[in-house]
Amino acid sequence: MTDLNVRERASLQLAITDAAALTAGQALERLGSGPSGLAEDEAAARLVQLGPNAVRTHRANAWAVLGRQFASPILVLLIATAALSLFLGDATNSVVIGVILLASVGLGFANEYRAERASEALHSRVTHRAAVQRGGTTRDVDVTALVPGDVVHLSMGAIIPADIRLLTTNDLLCDESILTGESQPAAKDPAPVPAGAALADLASCAFMGTVVHSGSCSGVVVATGGRAEFGRIALGLGERQPQTEFQLGLKRFSFLLLQVAIVLTSLIFIANVLLQRPLLESLLFSLAIAVGITPQLLPAVVSTSLATGTRQLARRRVLVKRLVCIEDLGDMDILVTDKTGTLTEGKISYTGALPASPDMSDDGLLTLGLLATEADYSGGTVSAAGQNPLDAALWESPGAAAFEPARFERLDLIGFDHQRRRTTVLVREADGPALVATKGAPEDVLALCGPTPPAVQAMLDGQFDAGARVVAVATRPAAGLGQLVPADERDLTLAGFLVFLDRPKANARQSLDRLEALGISVKLATGDNAKVAEKVCADLDVVSGGTLTGAEVEGMSDADLSAAARTATIFARVSPEQKARIITLLRESGGAVGFMGDGVNDALALHKADIGISVDTATDVAKDAADVVLLDKDLGVLADGVMEGRRIFANTIKYVLMGTSSNFGNMFSAAVASVVLSFLPMLPGQILLNNLLYDSGQLAIPGDRVDKEQLRAPSHWNIAFIRRFMLLFGPISSLFDFATFALMLFVFTAAPGEFRAGWFIESIATQTLIIFAIRTRRVPFLRSRPSAGLLAASLGVVALGVFLPLSPLAGVLGFDPLPVPFFLALLGMVVVYLVLVELAKQWFFTRGAQQVPVVPPPVQRRHATHHISRRAFRFSSPVRVPRSGAHRVRVRRRRNHQARR
Repeated sequence: MTDLNVRERASLQLAITDAAALTAGQALERLGSGPSGLAEDEAAARLVQLGPNAVRTHRANAWAVLGRQFASPILVLLIATAALSLFLGDATNSVVIGVILLASVGLGFANEYRAERASEALHSRVTHRAAVQRGGTTRDVDVTALVPGDVVHLSMGAIIPADIRLLTTNDLLCDESILTGESQPAAKDPAPVPAGAALADLASCAFMGTVVHSGSCSGVVVATGGRAEFGRIALGLGERQPQTEFQLGLKRFSFLLLQVAIVLTSLIFIANVLLQRPLLESLLFSLAIAVGITPQLLPAVVSTSLATGTRQLARRRVLVKRLVCIEDLGDMDILVTDKTGTLTEGKISYTGALPASPDMSDDGLLTLGLLATEADYSGGTVSAAGQNPLDAALWESPGAAAFEPARFERLDLIGFDHQRRRTTVLVREADGPALVATKGAPEDVLALCGPTPPAVQAMLDGQFDAGARVVAVATRPAAGLGQLVPADERDLTLAGFLVFLDRPKANARQSLDRLEALGISVKLATGDNAKVAEKVCADLDVVSGGTLTGAEVEGMSDADLSAAARTATIFARVSPEQKARIITLLRESGGAVGFMGDGVNDALALHKADIGISVDTATDVAKDAADVVLLDKDLGVLADGVMEGRRIFANTIKYVLMGTSSNFGNMFSAAVASVVLSFLPMLPGQILLNNLLYDSGQLAIPGDRVDKEQLRAPSHWNIAFIRRFMLLFGPISSLFDFATFALMLFVFTAAPGEFRAGWFIESIATQTLIIFAIRTRRVPFLRSRPSAGLLAASLGVVALGVFLPLSPLAGVLGFDPLPVPFFLALLGMVVVYLVLVELAKQWFFTRGAQQVPVVPPPVQRRHATHHISRRAFRFSSPVRVPRSGAHRVRVRRRRNHQARR
């Protein structure tokens, strides 16, 4: 292929609608490519010219994080008011406010930016690759390095890496629901379509982000990144990750507090103006109250929790591809998994042959089994690498050493697929007649033979009952036959059975117990016989809710299958399409469904699940489709991930409950006192300093311990529960604030500076130390110990709060010295406050309304944009992704099922 100049390369952006109307040859010519693909140097030049095949960037953006710190309009207004106050002469107070605000913003920025850097490092460890033909050879390259003109090869379960014009297809069906909303897969064919056809009718093309439902294909890339149809939609959604249900709940909660803050501060401002207080002082005080109420560091707490969770899981050999995957893990209440390697050791061994007649020897049956594999034995040696586990076990068996490949010539082969569930070969020994040999699932192979003798059926049932994995081998003479078609799989004679064993894992029962304790229902989806799966469950003392076979699943309506799937434990002899259907229906019935798989046949179900889980030893297609990769195939490791997700939720809710109890109560007290007293109970800078110290201490919450009962089931947002919590504990906090006011005014006859110092210390002590009571439903310290980090941070904040009014900075901050008896009275008040809070907590959680402080999640919590954004993250680059005007499109669902009709 001739080299192209820069201008020619820039023009190589063929619209998919135009490419669909061209022949395969014309499309290659227009793209300056050929059947052997692009040369390496040409592909590199196009990548530089056109940019990466990406719709997301995972580079941490410090400016974006900093901008989010100033997203609160109240914060911006407070900064503006402080600046105005500075110019009007109140320099000291304005500078104090400015320094405190900068420290607060810096605290939030440092923690959020560190979390983004963790996310960037996470993305850098995860790669998604595609098989690309370059310079006549096929190699794997990162999907973000694809360029128009690249020739790619795709098989079942793969995600289409770009918009491609199909060159060849083999029974290709593509799941395009993410683009069109159409549930049925679309048939594809390389033949050109009429010009001007709708997107849903472009049968000669495959779209970026869609999934190969079945079959295989090769195609030439015509559009990448934001120029692809999927890329346009993904760019329209923006860069931010899809929010989980909990994050959306936090957003609603923050908005609720913002509304409360606006109402409260407006009333405070009006009241202070009517009392003829200085205008700017009243405005600054009102805005400081608003900042104190709103949970400024909530994003930082969530981000820190997720980043901490990522590090914890990495130590447990669990790799998450996106930070929010951790919360998805915590949400999971149904896990569908294969039994191989999870409940069993995953080390399949060949145990022997069972001939069906006296004429067949054990060695002869093993030889037929070796012939009916997809391995290429023409070179004389065969590697087990790349073989399916059963074929690999055959080739690794001692009897395989006696196999003489030179004796046989393979004439043709029909590979294994999950509809036929068998492999068929046409072979010839020496110069003898041709022979058809078929090896596969016993039920399917026996259906191609004559009536099964009772003795043979009993032999097969005996192996199934013993938990053995069995494949059947059958043959027929095929003299004169030179090529195989599926119709040739007929009139076979059963040769016998090959028996394999995969023993139950020693720690499987313990892992299942852990998942059960976490409220997770485990279901098996296997291609094995139902009796084999039931025997494994029986060996592990798993109580089965019933078994559904693939044949039964196929004959059931969606409504019937949805009801049956919720109670069934085993899905046996199910195809990849049936697994995906079961996952979809379980999700639609209200479950948060995880699927764990490691084979090509699992990729469809991995895409459909709320959380796809694979293992490091899985096929590339399965790992590519997963959200979480376990470096050890162990359900116990998965239980660690679920606990981490729930721990993050529990720790984040602690911060929320603190904000709705003591913090909210203190700000309410300040509002009331500002109206009743002849002076402000705290200066604006003191309120902001109080808030900064309080928030700093709470940044240790993400590393806190969590009680076991909080991990037993997934928790979901319940604003009614939080409102009830606020209405009880907020007034308790205000009650002790008012007691402090009375103590300062009537006992110590405090001046304004003393009053502010006394309440500052009491406020810091009560709203910080309450965390030890509300972090657990147990008795704090005696039955539930906080983490060392949280204990040190909280006590440190209280100590600093006591020190500041006594320090050389007291005058600058507006504090006056306090008498020693005040601290004795303060100690007694804090002890009484914490005891009262503990008693109120016990009463609150023993009430019937609080027994289940969560509401069930709504059915189908995941929306279309969630799945688009989730899939878009496989097309992520560390460099900035351009967003030209052509890419800024309105997000829309292209529902073209009417056009299909």
